[in-house]
Amino acid sequence: MLDEKKNNYIMAIYKKGIYFGLSICDVTTGTFLSTKIESDNNFALLLDEISKYNPAEVIVNKMLFSCKEEIGEIKLRFNAYINCFEEEKFKTDVENLINRYSFLDDNEKKIESLNENDLQIPAINGLLDYLNQTQKIKLEHINTIKMYNISKYMLLNCTARRNLELTEKMNDKSKKGTLLWVLDKTYTSMGGRLLRKWINEPLINVTDIEKRLNAVEELKDNIIFRGDVVDNLKRIYDIERLVRENSLFKYKCKRYGFT
Repeated sequence: MLDEKKNNYIMAIYKKGIYFGLSICDVTTGTFLSTKIESDNNFALLLDEISKYNPAEVIVNKMLFSCKEEIGEIKLRFNAYINCFEEEKFKTDVENLINRYSFLDDNEKKIESLNENDLQIPAINGLLDYLNQTQKIKLEHINTIKMYNISKYMLLNCTARRNLELTEKMNDKSKKGTLLWVLDKTYTSMGGRLLRKWINEPLINVTDIEKRLNAVEELKDNIIFRGDVVDNLKRIYDIERLVRENSLFKYKCKRYGFT
């Protein structure tokens, strides 16, 4: 029932003072991300991050839920279900996380210590606990958590995203006529979701930009190689979501006594 080229996100927001910790997950693909906002204009940056992912559901801690003005603004701008989750679920425990998950930074390098992430860890624990309660299965396909810095990407506010019509039209929220619609010639669901992510997160680091452009140039100039890549991509299924379905299938077999 889901759009095969679009992620279906759930977000957890942990508010501490004037700062925020965020965790974002797509259960269907196993994608799990986390970041923090602790600079000037914090709430505006929070709205920008929500706009980037456009989650179907947002869980928040008691401090944020008690801020009627901020919650009201989130409800006004986004068509997402807001749920106040139990405060004690936003734990600061890191030992279980380190034993269970691999943590990567923006450069895909492993993070060894989590002790300085006092905003992100509660958001991660809160979202994982909520998913375990609601999904009723072992989320074995969620095994890596990427902790990113919002300054790595170009900051686009809600208004800019809407007016630029990057991934959806202003009037009917459709894809046709958007920048994504023009560019999306992908042959796999995974490629379509990745392209959408790239459009929503424009790079600002020159080295990263040149690396991506060099990859595009390689495919553009080498016609034979490009043709081989296309032929092979046509045979690839949506592996990310199939892994989740396999986990669900094994869980049901075990629950009902099948081997």
